[in-house]
Amino acid sequence: MNSPKVRLFTTQDGSSSLYLPELDETYHSTRGALGESIHVYIENGINTLTNTDIKLLEVGFGTGLNALLTYQFAKKKQLNVRYHTLEPFPLSKEIYENLGYAGAEEEREVFHRMHVLTEGNLSISPFFEFHRYQKTLEDFFPKQTFDIIYFDAFAPSRQPEIWSKENLSKCLDLLNPGGIMVTYCAQGQFKRDLAAIGFQVEVLPGGMGKKEMVRARRLE
Repeated sequence: MNSPKVRLFTTQDGSSSLYLPELDETYHSTRGALGESIHVYIENGINTLTNTDIKLLEVGFGTGLNALLTYQFAKKKQLNVRYHTLEPFPLSKEIYENLGYAGAEEEREVFHRMHVLTEGNLSISPFFEFHRYQKTLEDFFPKQTFDIIYFDAFAPSRQPEIWSKENLSKCLDLLNPGGIMVTYCAQGQFKRDLAAIGFQVEVLPGGMGKKEMVRARRLE
């Protein structure tokens, strides 16, 4: 699968993101890539879990920002994280090397290794295992379940098939009892579909000026 043709730009909080002309869509909020990711996936996602051994699935590796932030969080909190991520369209080296997310040399090396590995498993540290699949959610059939899902696909208005009831039902099945799925999206139909499938839907304040985000929980 070919890398998407994207353009690098700077969001309002000073962090980088990408614009995909094919979909007329950005990878993050134009108000702040870093701020949005921290708010949705770290503060209202993995930070709310009580277990210290976490299996995580990300739908949409994209720029790798969520993965790097989770690595930083796991290191700080001394968590054991097994990070699984799906990305059918890996970015080219010339793109990901210019995103500028990692500061320290050690983090730059981690970020580079995450991107170089387009398919396979990687032990990044004693507390962080990284598993990457060049697959769509539809083609992903793991033999395990997860404590948390980062659902970070492009918006339903741009790629509605990813947000189908079939895919959302699959996410429910992939979660452990009590597990959560977090996403920046708070579209009305999406929230109704989650509830109809059996998720407990929490509507939370969004990040970087966005009104709402969603955290959905599997109850049984």
